[in-house]
Amino acid sequence: MEVRFVTRNVELVDSIKEHMEKKLGKLDRFFDRILDTQVAVDFKRGMFVVEITSNVNGLVMRGEDYAPDLRKAFDKSLKNIERQVKRHKDVLTDRLQLKTRDISFDLEPEPFPAEADKVAEESGKVQIVKTKRFPVRVMTSQEAALQMDLLGHSFFVFRNDQSGDFSVVYRRREGGYGVLEPQE
Repeated sequence: MEVRFVTRNVELVDSIKEHMEKKLGKLDRFFDRILDTQVAVDFKRGMFVVEITSNVNGLVMRGEDYAPDLRKAFDKSLKNIERQVKRHKDVLTDRLQLKTRDISFDLEPEPFPAEADKVAEESGKVQIVKTKRFPVRVMTSQEAALQMDLLGHSFFVFRNDQSGDFSVVYRRREGGYGVLEPQE
């Protein structure tokens, strides 16, 4: 497993890095398909903030916590990752077979040309401040809801395994989950 360190407002001592790498190496005993891990350490308002992001066989798992002591913040965020990895492993063992398919999707060209974006920006109506690209995986709505919870997001875009259409699973304010599916 590859471990990358990203620091902001903090300088990590080699002994701390070794401690973190040793603890992260123990994640392999829970699940051996952890591809890489990134540890981001920041110091804000007198607290160390440690965010661990792991790529577990294509799924992204994230744990974040803070404490006045760097080791305590790291240990708390590592416990979050361990809990997620164990939960993911339980889901996989409950299923008889892990459905993984390599599918290439030929996307249609953009419905609006780039010139329309410039006109919208000049008129001041819409301003897009960030564009994020990510792979869209084929999965069931239950798997998408689990992935959404693991990431800590309020919605998740996926490709439905039954229909092949893009769908969105989201957390409802009243509780529970909802799924948005396109209508033809």
